[in-house]
Amino acid sequence: MIARGHLYIVATPIGNLADLSPRAAAVLAGVDLILAEDTRNSRVLMQHMGINTPMAALHDHNERSAAGPLITRLENGDALALISDAGTPLISDPGFVLVRQVRDAGLPVIAIPGPSALIAALSIAGLPTDRFLFIGFLPAKASARRAALEPLRHAPETWVCYESSHRIDDCLHDIETVLGPQREVFLARELTKRFEQSVRLPIRDLRAWLRDDPVRSKGEFVLCIAAAEAHSDELRQLAEGRRLMARLRQELPASKAARLAAELSGAPRKQLYDDALADEGP
Repeated sequence: MIARGHLYIVATPIGNLADLSPRAAAVLAGVDLILAEDTRNSRVLMQHMGINTPMAALHDHNERSAAGPLITRLENGDALALISDAGTPLISDPGFVLVRQVRDAGLPVIAIPGPSALIAALSIAGLPTDRFLFIGFLPAKASARRAALEPLRHAPETWVCYESSHRIDDCLHDIETVLGPQREVFLARELTKRFEQSVRLPIRDLRAWLRDDPVRSKGEFVLCIAAAEAHSDELRQLAEGRRLMARLRQELPASKAARLAAELSGAPRKQLYDDALADEGP
């Protein structure tokens, strides 16, 4: 199952240890070395699964210096696995430098998919997900955070960020200041863990919900923020129009398909037609 000279990018649980897939467990048990963001945190999971593979730390402070020797190990036939503290590596976690350099060296990189707080939150938010924008962590300082939020005021898609317990109230305050009190926000707290909670409310009501119980401000947070109201219906219409176009183009010329798709979805006929021509190429 384990291929020599391969780097495996392995998703690990974001809370519930039972979420580690059998394939992920087999890979972690079979590689020569596990690269972990923090070996102390990851050792808990390894002990739980009975995995005794050697581990080494790979984080933001040593990734550039460590990449070269790790590539040499891969070239010599070792199989390596990269994990983060929780979830899918490289999603607001270290690993980009290593993966890029391994690929530049012509060596194979294999994804072992699994838990991701980003995808888990979007799947239960009840907000449009045909398009979304992932921000990661917003800046820690209020002035920088508000500056980062300003371009998102009119974002035409759902956007997502992570936040910590000691900044969640300040973050929501700045989101309300920049986006307004009625913008709908989905908050997921402690996903997959014992005290998981999630709620979707206008931002002003969400801040009051947090204040009603101090426990609600503890843990790790994912925020999904609704698209700007002026754009959300248009986006849904366009997404439906494109879906219909893909089906209709199997039987009809682009012009007729665009006309029918526009009538059925409300999306702009010209945009659907232009998209079809662009897809066909020169």
